[in-house]
Amino acid sequence: MNPLELSKAVGAFTDEDLRKAAAASQAAQRPTTLVRELGAQHRSRLLKHFLALGEEDRLLRFGQSVGDHVIEAYVDSIDFDHDTVFGVYDEHIELVGVGHFANLRDNAQGRVAEFGVSVSQSARGRGIGSALFERAAIHGRNTNVRTLYMHCLSRNAAMMHIAKKAGMKVQYAYGEADAYLELPPADTVSRLTEAIDEQVADLDYVVRRNLRDARRFGQRFWRSIMPQKSTA
Repeated sequence: MNPLELSKAVGAFTDEDLRKAAAASQAAQRPTTLVRELGAQHRSRLLKHFLALGEEDRLLRFGQSVGDHVIEAYVDSIDFDHDTVFGVYDEHIELVGVGHFANLRDNAQGRVAEFGVSVSQSARGRGIGSALFERAAIHGRNTNVRTLYMHCLSRNAAMMHIAKKAGMKVQYAYGEADAYLELPPADTVSRLTEAIDEQVADLDYVVRRNLRDARRFGQRFWRSIMPQKSTA
């Protein structure tokens, strides 16, 4: 049973909802990169990801050179009740991409959210940053955010690529760049797409984790029954 059929079976959506979502998904060619929403219980994984960033990557992500203590304070300060954090895992269940969707104060044009992204060096060139941005954009739509905003150094090629690909309005000043994307209102397709994306990402994570744990158990088991080499 695929995710669309599962959603129908539990009565979450009607046949018409599923038909619209399936058509939109096919037309948009949904990315294969699975993005999972993270929570406070993932702080240690987030900290490991950010601490592994090199000096240049930290500069591009945070807009300035930051030490480990600053990153530790940043991870500790993330308010998961107010903001949303998304992550991408590799085949070893290591966090290789993180997107922070931070709700800002409302303005005259409506709600505004800021998006920041980082991708591990080992995972570059796979479209992870774009996948995180797309997930953040659809989440923004579904939570009534009117404008998605990004701030970065103008030499941050990855962020500039994401901004231009998304059709964001970009303003440059003093070596920095501000990018804005006006989000359309939520609809059935956007809500269903986000729900299915999250279900699939959660299921994929559980399967990978269980396979990893099974491998580890098997390795320990065989080591325990294999005859020990003599040390005489």
